Amino acid sequence: MPRRRTILCVEDNPALRDNLREILEDAGYAVSTAATCAEAVSPATGRFDVALIDVRLPDGDGIALAGKLSDLAPDAELIMMTGFATLESAIAAVRAGAWAYLMKPCATPDLLLAVEQAVRQIEHVEEKRELIRRAHVAEKLAAIGTLAAGLSHEIKNPLNAASLQLMVLERRLRRLHPELEPELEAPLHLVRDEVARLNRILEDFLQFARRHNVDPSPVAIADVLGRVADLLAPDGERLGVRLERDWGPLPPVLGDAGRLQQALVNLVLNGMQAAQPDGFVLLSAVQEADELVLAVEDSGPGIPDDVMHRVFEPFFTTKSTGSGLGLPLVHNVVEQHGGTISVERGQAGGARFVIRLPAALP
Repeated sequence: MPRRRTILCVEDNPALRDNLREILEDAGYAVSTAATCAEAVSPATGRFDVALIDVRLPDGDGIALAGKLSDLAPDAELIMMTGFATLESAIAAVRAGAWAYLMKPCATPDLLLAVEQAVRQIEHVEEKRELIRRAHVAEKLAAIGTLAAGLSHEIKNPLNAASLQLMVLERRLRRLHPELEPELEAPLHLVRDEVARLNRILEDFLQFARRHNVDPSPVAIADVLGRVADLLAPDGERLGVRLERDWGPLPPVLGDAGRLQQALVNLVLNGMQAAQPDGFVLLSAVQEADELVLAVEDSGPGIPDDVMHRVFEPFFTTKSTGSGLGLPLVHNVVEQHGGTISVERGQAGGARFVIRLPAALP
């Protein structure tokens, strides 16, 4: 669901401030308030999308405050309010980056229209940024596919040869020098594990090189969710993480059941690794109009806000190990099914991945 927008109301008149809060909350916005410039720039004010700023405040000038708030929240929109409008103050407000300039007392429809238009502008900028991000990711994926296709045999063949020769070496050591087996077992196992890890990374690369044409057939998504939960329940028990389920009857989607299952497996495994022991991963689904909304939420520490927009970029990872290709692969699968995937902060503070797929409605 779209994030509830927050309005910061900076007004020193208590009665008017309470009135503005009531109007905006009734319209569905979250509202935070400040009576002074100092309160408005305080960290306690929190994040906001639109700021309503009185031009005259007890401890400073509202237009100067607008510049400071722009520095603190570059993506926010500013609306100036004044009961003493002048041409000079209007020009100063425009120079400060104000979206609108309202006279007090302001009619409720005019106030809500100005706020709605400001929110629409924010959404337009966010959509444009998301399109640029997706294009950037698509370019990276295409480049990786080309690279992987060209180097797959050059890398995979030597890895296979190394793995085979390692097995031969282990057999000969056991046969010729059994007394040395305990001493050599640890380094041999280390080499074997590293070769296996390189093979897994290469396989991730090859996923981008292979062209998977999705043969659209009806997929009972509730069955896919059930299989994922049953498959990973033992992993959750081993890690001390509860795997919770929340879905009812769901319409089918058109696509490839195997690829959708693998995408969900990747997300749930990521969530289990992020959740602490005694934590949880919630796998849920619900129908919203003509879409199915699948979500994987964990109780882990969450993804930092400053890198959340990068999690679907190839090679980007917040883990100490890994190829950074798992989430981009999930992104690919979802887009091939005509859907979208996003990440947000869940109610428990962890990561919440949301997949939206078109439902195959009769």
